[in-house]
Amino acid sequence: MSEKETLVRFGISMPQSLIEQYDRLIAIQGYSNRSEAIRDLTRKALLTSSSMQLDETVAGTIVMVYDHHISDLPITLMELQHEYHHAIISTMHIHLNHQQCLEILVVRGKVEKLRELQQRIQVLKGVGYAELSVTHVDEHGSSHEHPHTHG
Repeated sequence: MSEKETLVRFGISMPQSLIEQYDRLIAIQGYSNRSEAIRDLTRKALLTSSSMQLDETVAGTIVMVYDHHISDLPITLMELQHEYHHAIISTMHIHLNHQQCLEILVVRGKVEKLRELQQRIQVLKGVGYAELSVTHVDEHGSSHEHPHTHG
């Protein structure tokens, strides 16, 4: 929030038990008041891929957990990642146990393409979890359109 932005007050009604749970949660998280906690919740909600325009350029992660013993699943996942190589910036692979792997894809691109990749991963047999989390909206287009040079 910029310093020049006007704050607007509004009221929220919720059941007593819910606000008590909420107050306990935000105290544990270190918030000193409800307003900042609600602002953060709102910011987070606005970054969900389902609330974004399909042509917005974003950065984020796709986190997946899968059973690497499922026939051909590791090969299928690798082929899928090669198919979307322009959107994948980096990957991290972790062996959780003898059977399960956790993989994190750092991604950047149009919401539509990233959501498509996440959905193609999620429906594969042996994938237990696949979640796209958007952490940045690129207001200026893709990462290749920035004016400064690297050197």
